[in-house]
Amino acid sequence: MSDSTLLRMRGICKNFPGVRALQNVDFNLNKGEIHALMGENGAGKSTLIKVLTGVYEKDGGDIFLEGNDKPVIIRSPQDAQDVGIATVYQEITLCPNLTVAENIYIGRGHTKIENWRKMNADADKILQNLGIPVRAKQQLGSCSIAMQQMVAIARAVDMDCKVLILDEPTSSLDEQEVEKLFQMMRQLKERGVGIIFVTHFLDQVYEVCDKITVMRDGKLVGEYEIEDLPRVKLVAAMLGKQMNDMDDIKGDYPEYAGEGAGSAVFSVEGLSSNTGIAPFDFETRKGEVNGFTGLLGSGRSESVRAIFGADHVTGGTVKKNGETIKISKPLDAMKNGIAYLPEDRKGDGIIGALSVRENIILANQVLRGFFKPYSKAETYKIADEYIKLLDIKTASADTPIESLSGGNQQKVILARWLFTHPDYLILDEPTRGIDIGTKVDIQKLVLQLASEGMSCTFISSELDEMLRTCSRLAVMRDRKKVGELTGDDLNQDTIMSTIAGGEE
Repeated sequence: MSDSTLLRMRGICKNFPGVRALQNVDFNLNKGEIHALMGENGAGKSTLIKVLTGVYEKDGGDIFLEGNDKPVIIRSPQDAQDVGIATVYQEITLCPNLTVAENIYIGRGHTKIENWRKMNADADKILQNLGIPVRAKQQLGSCSIAMQQMVAIARAVDMDCKVLILDEPTSSLDEQEVEKLFQMMRQLKERGVGIIFVTHFLDQVYEVCDKITVMRDGKLVGEYEIEDLPRVKLVAAMLGKQMNDMDDIKGDYPEYAGEGAGSAVFSVEGLSSNTGIAPFDFETRKGEVNGFTGLLGSGRSESVRAIFGADHVTGGTVKKNGETIKISKPLDAMKNGIAYLPEDRKGDGIIGALSVRENIILANQVLRGFFKPYSKAETYKIADEYIKLLDIKTASADTPIESLSGGNQQKVILARWLFTHPDYLILDEPTRGIDIGTKVDIQKLVLQLASEGMSCTFISSELDEMLRTCSRLAVMRDRKKVGELTGDDLNQDTIMSTIAGGEE
């Protein structure tokens, strides 16, 4: 073991009911090192950090600090703070109504709070040493998000943190703010602080990090020196190279050959939103399944949310059948024949306390107007039709949707949008967290709808699923559209190379 070793995590295990979130995970961090922790959604990154910071109690394994052979016991965030581990989260956890100095020293005893003049002077000294251009007496809420995050880092540094965890700190920052943060990280690195950097931005990893640890499905994939892991190999490590052995299902459904086949139904030019995605062009054609692919955080979901008007659109034009239309909110999109099944099923999809029947009719009732309600008999007829069509496993149409399995909840949301008879169906992670049988059912349904003339956009973090359903893919990286693949280019190697930045 090197004298530079700062943190060792060995054989870390964490279980939740029915889920092994961490399986014998090792992690190492040296003094004066910026170490990226990478992995897709569900890889276990957040769980590992929560174990390290005492938010979760581990079920197995040991944590060692500064070369000591005796493991440290961390049962709470206060325990983590006491041994020199600090975390700065994506969402600022400080108090915007207090001053910068008060935020630096709050909750740390009364010695400095009792002497306001000294507290402000000490805070100004810390800020100056770290190159943070704010004043101690300034109200935190008046600072930019970037400055607030730097104040959170200053608080951690003044508490003599040895391990600093930065959890998605750059997701809300512009390029200049990111560079200021990186300057600060390099300064802390020179002081010997070990930094764990969690991000989805590949460019940032290769700009500022020394090492990369990759996780997938709660397991350690590997630890790599930055120069030993080209981007395309990082993407492969995160996504996994193994393709699913399920049969190719595309051939079971003929291509749509009816009126308007292949013509652009909806197109966008220079579309951008307040989520920070760069302006992009895209079109969806009649009777095709296309998709947006890229790593988590690449902008794939933000792109379709902009098309649907779910996020505030800041620029660009949308056309339907060649005619410009205005979509500033989801209702505009719905009235123009666009349906959107969101990524967050529980947060943005189901209305848990309502029945299956009520959830199915919801979108069409909005379009119809609440002063023209469906009769109860009509709602039962509609619900029973779609329960049968999609083979939704439910005791009855009146069963609360929250009591259904995840896969059946997803089918209910799909039924809701199919009942609006859309021209364009957007599905964002429609098969996440559901059983393999239901996954195949949804994939087959999408291909069937396309063969009947519907336009579909399909988004999945599983490459094999995208290749099984899509005939054209827009590739996203760091919130920019960086390519569009079709035909012979529609394969795993080309997709990963394009995500990684064109590396072979």
